[in-house]
Amino acid sequence: MDLQKHAQPRGGAAPAADLRVSDADRDRIVDLLREALAEGRLTADEHAERIEGVLAAKTAGELEVFVRDLPAAHQGRAVHASAPSRPTAGAIPVDPDENVVAIFSSATRKGRWRAGRRIHVYAIFGNVEIDLSEALFDHQQVVIKTFSVFGNVEIRVPQNVSLRGMGGGVLGNFEIASLDAEDPEAPVVYVDGWAVLGNVEAQPKRGKLVADILDRVQRSVDKRKGPDR
Repeated sequence: MDLQKHAQPRGGAAPAADLRVSDADRDRIVDLLREALAEGRLTADEHAERIEGVLAAKTAGELEVFVRDLPAAHQGRAVHASAPSRPTAGAIPVDPDENVVAIFSSATRKGRWRAGRRIHVYAIFGNVEIDLSEALFDHQQVVIKTFSVFGNVEIRVPQNVSLRGMGGGVLGNFEIASLDAEDPEAPVVYVDGWAVLGNVEAQPKRGKLVADILDRVQRSVDKRKGPDR
């Protein structure tokens, strides 16, 4: 069966289906197909055929057809839910939950760690790496305030969270690859601050997804409040 022929947008298609897709969108569909193959939902030949079609797809409508018969694809039907450009008023504390400092040195946060609502990062003639791809999110909105002076700050997020940038550069580079999660309840990471003769960069980490992102916070709350059984 030629799946690509069924993926062509028609006159009555929703506008979202005509949106051009990015490499990150294709990688997300490839991950779903890989999981379906591992679960036995697809044969090796079906998997190979669909992968070929995904790599050739140009629009969201063309991509959707390759996973529309898979359960994982129905966890978030919207192509992209637009996250707000700034945090909700009062949702983020004034004082940081954590400070990450690198002065003529380097500092790293990665692996299984708990991300607070507000993280301050200082890179002064130093390097800081913030990797949220395996982090625990207890809050839907996270702000990372960066200060890079002759330094370098690299931030990586999972592909199923939203990413926004609110800062700028002064004779430096402040580059945020905006990302919209498919699920409107997914965490939103806001990167704020300044790069003065330095570099601040934030982007999704391909192939990294936070598992059970919808109920992670609720499980944490229930564990704290619920009685022992």
